[in-house]
Amino acid sequence: MHTSDDVVAMLTLKKLGWGFRRIAKEFGVSKNTVKRYVRNGAGAPHNKPMRKSALDGLDEWLEERFHTHAGNADVVRQELQTVKGIDVSLRTVERAVAGFRAELTAKAKATVRFETEPGEQLQIDFGTVTVVIGGRKERVKLFVATLGYSRRIFVHASRRERQRDWFVGIEEAMRHFGGRPKQLLVDNAKALVKHHNPETREVELNERFITFCHYWDLKPKACAPYRAQTKGKDERAVGYVKRNAIAGREFASWAELQSHLVVWMRDIADARTHGTTGDVPQVRFDEVEAAALRPLHDRTPFIQVLEFTRVVSSDCFVDVDTNRYSVPWQLIREQLTVVVNDGVVVVMQGAKEVARHDQVDGSHQRVRKAEHFEGIRSTHAPTSAATAVYASNATSSEPPAESELLRPLDEYASATGGAW
Repeated sequence: MHTSDDVVAMLTLKKLGWGFRRIAKEFGVSKNTVKRYVRNGAGAPHNKPMRKSALDGLDEWLEERFHTHAGNADVVRQELQTVKGIDVSLRTVERAVAGFRAELTAKAKATVRFETEPGEQLQIDFGTVTVVIGGRKERVKLFVATLGYSRRIFVHASRRERQRDWFVGIEEAMRHFGGRPKQLLVDNAKALVKHHNPETREVELNERFITFCHYWDLKPKACAPYRAQTKGKDERAVGYVKRNAIAGREFASWAELQSHLVVWMRDIADARTHGTTGDVPQVRFDEVEAAALRPLHDRTPFIQVLEFTRVVSSDCFVDVDTNRYSVPWQLIREQLTVVVNDGVVVVMQGAKEVARHDQVDGSHQRVRKAEHFEGIRSTHAPTSAATAVYASNATSSEPPAESELLRPLDEYASATGGAW
């Protein structure tokens, strides 16, 4: 329907001798519309008939359920069917809650930023990124810790996101910053939080995580489920690390990746002007937050002992997290106990220690000691772990020639638990 001024103009032009087609072209309407206006002498409103809706009278109920389900109209549609016995399309529900959605969006944008006091809080999280390491693509877990006041961040690359990796990351972050915060703000990772009710906010923390926090005198706090903005500082830090420190880069080894992150934290992350605070994180830390952190008192790391059994392969290695560690060849096919503690891999046969290695980062690496292979081949034989013994991946099923060995075949048969 056109305004009354448009209608008056149409009537005036008609009196001046304009034709219906010309007037219609001028106003961008149909010729019949102009005829109707001229005939009636005023606008002819089109009254759309009011149709009865299946959702009439349910405005308050719809609003309450819409907000309860965080704007999920399809869940509201399902409840309409099960609770109210009303079967309507999703589009019908979306039209009915359109006004509520705008209100929900406005509330989300109106969230007030929560700033923490110096030394008060450390936010921690993991992010996943694909990185080329040693010429092959690997999924890398990035542990990222952010100090709430200064916005200094700490990054450590890991292969997994187990509870041990969380604990190691927290401890290394505190050593990096030179002190302990009062509070840890964590996501609802299963390794740390057993249950978190989003409505009652009741939190049940993992028992070992509670012990870890008690050991370091830290107060754990779990952010609200489905509300990443309660941990926004670290959420943004994870994205920043992915885009700035990692994206587009390749590394020859895990050691090179870790070294790169150390340099990047010092030269880039700590030296930038932060977009929210307007300050340089390192300066803000040195001037205020460093003194607010509590000292570490040279406390030893929280003991993390992993213990499991492994059967020695026919090439004298045991597997630990895709890496392989050598043991004496006489123990081939034996079931041994492997203990991983504080970066050291210890292999036990009963109460006897039979091998000890420094744990390595990365994957698919072999760690060997020459004494574990003594007596298998002559001194001029190749020293690689792959050829030091009759490897398990050999294509031939025939035993090695007697001349290649320093011991009779029956000794090898005894070591491997039977004849060839």
